Amino acid sequence: MATDSDDTLPPQGRFTRMRKLAGLSMQVGSEVLKSGAKRLAGGTPELLGKGAAEALVSTLGELKGAAMKLGQALSMDPDLLTPEVRQVLARLQNQAPAMSHEQVSRVVREELGAPPQEAFREFSREPLAAASLGQVHRAVLHDGRAVAVKVQYPGIADSMAHDLQNLGMVVKTVSLASKLMDGSAYFQEFRDELLLELDYRREASLARGFAKSVAPLKDLYVPEVVSSHSTGRVLTLELLEGLTLKDWVVTSPSNEERFRVARQLILATYGPFFLAGEIHADPHPGNFMVMPDGRLGLLDFGSIKRFSPRFVSANQRMFQHAMRMESMDVLGLSREVGFTVELPDAEAEELIREVLHIAGRPMRTTPYDYATCEITRDMRNHFARNAPRFLKIKPPAEAVMFFRSTGGLAQNLRLIGARGDFRGVYLEVAELLG
Repeated sequence: MATDSDDTLPPQGRFTRMRKLAGLSMQVGSEVLKSGAKRLAGGTPELLGKGAAEALVSTLGELKGAAMKLGQALSMDPDLLTPEVRQVLARLQNQAPAMSHEQVSRVVREELGAPPQEAFREFSREPLAAASLGQVHRAVLHDGRAVAVKVQYPGIADSMAHDLQNLGMVVKTVSLASKLMDGSAYFQEFRDELLLELDYRREASLARGFAKSVAPLKDLYVPEVVSSHSTGRVLTLELLEGLTLKDWVVTSPSNEERFRVARQLILATYGPFFLAGEIHADPHPGNFMVMPDGRLGLLDFGSIKRFSPRFVSANQRMFQHAMRMESMDVLGLSREVGFTVELPDAEAEELIREVLHIAGRPMRTTPYDYATCEITRDMRNHFARNAPRFLKIKPPAEAVMFFRSTGGLAQNLRLIGARGDFRGVYLEVAELLG
């Protein structure tokens, strides 16, 4: 039975949260070292065991906020973890420990001026999903519309600020110690974007804007915002029926169905970016809904990122050249995007061209099989082999959220594992540019 205690709220205090993460780091770090020793001895290649993964879920789920977002990102990487461990970590995508109904009622009453049972005709006591900043409840408005109500965790703003303060200290220390790379600008971009997600009024506005950006893409759907029941800490949206991507992939869909959803994900990422200069930058599988009518529903709009015209324009031209299989001024376009280069031009061009070559495999090869896709692994190896040189090729700060989105797309496509004419899908994206 839930009680009106603080047991289900994120732990408060910068040093309390730091202490919990430090304890988790020791436990997980010990297991990673053991795993490394086993690999050297020719044993198991897994990075984490199930026990360490359970510890991650327990602690990061309790902490919520930025710590939980880190766990969500880790759960998406197919090359670091075994399927069993990824399945454990996937619980962080929308199944965090829930806050009590009394706490939910308190926030709703403070924000909407009435408790849930009065503000709504029906309001489920059990959460539909629980995530990093808030949890979602199924409800029905007085006019009969079914809705999803996202209620922010009390104290999560302070928790997020403390997490980012701790992480900022790490970034600053590493930047001062390294003469090669100052990560402060990238961390500031990431920090600012995460803190903006706390404002549900802003998210409501972004959802309305994103609906307009997605409107030309008929296979995609953005739920309607219910303004009368949305405030700074409560967001009410039209309820979408279906399965989240992470639940859908385990239902053994056919390759035809997998290809259809994979195509929709590609359009959901690149369509709004090329058409309207914005992108969904929180691409974990809990944020996409495979709907019964065949459309792909998009969820969670706090991390919609809007880019500068220069960034979008240069990426459009780079993409068009790649799809036409034309030669391009790789270095010139990279500089137009906003990259700064501190290497000899020929050396930098060779490194960037290889990045584009690896990333562009599905755009050149047909059919392409994402079940055996090694883009993420090969990209990671390319960066690792050339790390000192890559530190002298610096992307603009706004690229952080672009890479977060496109990197997540690659991992989701690998998760779906469809085989088919993906070059045709990317040509469809290119047609959006005219």
